[in-house]
Amino acid sequence: MATKIRLQRGGRKHYAFYRIVIADSRAPRDGRFTEKIGTYNPNTNPATVDLDFDRALYWVENGAQPTTTTHNILKGEGVYLMKHLRVGVKKGAFDEATAQKKFDAWKADKQKGLDNIRESEIKAKAEAAAKELEAEKKINEAIAKKVAEKKAAEAAAKAEAEANAAEETQPEA
Repeated sequence: MATKIRLQRGGRKHYAFYRIVIADSRAPRDGRFTEKIGTYNPNTNPATVDLDFDRALYWVENGAQPTTTTHNILKGEGVYLMKHLRVGVKKGAFDEATAQKKFDAWKADKQKGLDNIRESEIKAKAEAAAKELEAEKKINEAIAKKVAEKKAAEAAAKAEAEANAAEETQPEA
């Protein structure tokens, strides 16, 4: 049986959500599968991946062939790095503790990068909101200025009309 690691589509129209599954290569895309090892949500920024790391590593080490997208997901989660480090341990290049230390350092660096992306996105949204608020304040100030000028003109016209009315009502001497 040729085993594939691939995505199984779910979600609604224009809002895809995928399950990462192990399936026979002859099975249809959304059909029968052997095991579900995670989920992938491309609708978030950055994309959200929830993966059973140990099972994914097990299947990759046992020869399951991932599709291109799934390969990129597994690579991004560090499955292929861990596979590479385990081969180094088997060959005697370094021990298990060193391999785990290298993997943890890589994972921490990767997490820092993802956190920076999230922070920059939040900062960009805040700056855009501040610019929008500033533009709205300028528009409101212009409107308030026009209203004040109009009210001042109306008050002056009213005062002038009252002055004219007062002159007409006063008896001539």
